[in-house]
Amino acid sequence: MLIDAKQGLQLEGSEVNELLALAVHEDEEALAAAKELYGPEQAQYLLHLYQEEGETIGLIGFQMDMSAGTMTIHHICVYPELRNQGFGRGLILEALMEQSPDTISAEVDEEAADFYRNIGFTVTSKGVDQAGGERFLCVYHAVESEDEF
Repeated sequence: MLIDAKQGLQLEGSEVNELLALAVHEDEEALAAAKELYGPEQAQYLLHLYQEEGETIGLIGFQMDMSAGTMTIHHICVYPELRNQGFGRGLILEALMEQSPDTISAEVDEEAADFYRNIGFTVTSKGVDQAGGERFLCVYHAVESEDEF
């Protein structure tokens, strides 16, 4: 079940802050930017905790463009001890069911590209970024592939 997590950004030490910090690899500047991205005035940017049986599993943050039917995932994280159990896929499925986008996309590094590839996204290299790491665009067409995910 997805639960709105924007209010949790205001609470220091919250699960929301902990998971968002993990999503940005504990980078303080990236964490500050993410908190600003999901601020209360940013209605098109949604941030949700994923819970099962009252236990918080992970977090997903994305931008919705309802007029274009697109969802852009900016942050996704599952607690390390719960990874490789299908919860990341579950996060995306829950968001897909809640928002009903035509297309879901994410721009990620090489490590995350494998995750998206394994759950049915088309993954294309965008080349090397300024830091020397390869970036990838991951795209899923929900309208064409509803039964495959």
